[in-house]
Amino acid sequence: MTQFLFRDDAYLKSAEAVVTEVTPEGGFTLDRTIFYATSGGQPGDNGHLDRPDGSRIDIATTIHPEGDKTRILHVPAEGQPALQVGEPVHIALDWERRYRLMRMHTALHLLSVAFPFPVTGGSVGSDKGRLDFDMPEVPADLEAIEARLNAFVSANHPVTTEWITDEEMAANPGLIKTMNVKPPMGQGRVRLVRIGDVDLQPCGGTHVAATGEIGPLKLGKIEKKGSINRRVSLLFA
Repeated sequence: MTQFLFRDDAYLKSAEAVVTEVTPEGGFTLDRTIFYATSGGQPGDNGHLDRPDGSRIDIATTIHPEGDKTRILHVPAEGQPALQVGEPVHIALDWERRYRLMRMHTALHLLSVAFPFPVTGGSVGSDKGRLDFDMPEVPADLEAIEARLNAFVSANHPVTTEWITDEEMAANPGLIKTMNVKPPMGQGRVRLVRIGDVDLQPCGGTHVAATGEIGPLKLGKIEKKGSINRRVSLLFA
């Protein structure tokens, strides 16, 4: 298992780690990592690592190998040298990109409050995010919805995490907003993200510590993707 340092502190920009596995393709796992792996609509982090000899390896992305949510595989950029199991390394994020993803992911939680409809999909980007809603008709007053979103931001609500057991999650299905993406269960506990008194839902992604860090938001296109499915884009203003 990999220790996911970002779960306790999403603001860690670098850390020391040890290589625990190297795949035939050159990917590698670490005993601990600050890199978030692609899942839940949020892309994997990128960045680099420094070796004891002073050389650097660029990390293109991170994934859960074969869907194993307890491990994170770091995928090096093309042409990087191979690592050795047991090698100590210093890892560092592309922090500017990660922080924008944190801001947008948190903003999408607010979007799910501003549009009170079941969520059928979503994607987090560093410049734009989107949620798909089971929403037969687009609300008439989009300016009011955008104003409500920005009111959530300016209120600077704290963003915190807490854990419940798998059994508690199963007993509270109303916490789940995403119809097609279920919270990861089977490990004994599920992580919840709470935004003040505004929102509470299961999520394994990275978020800012307070909504004020998100910055001004604006609604983008709203596209029809089915008889009752609407895709709502969200951008930094």
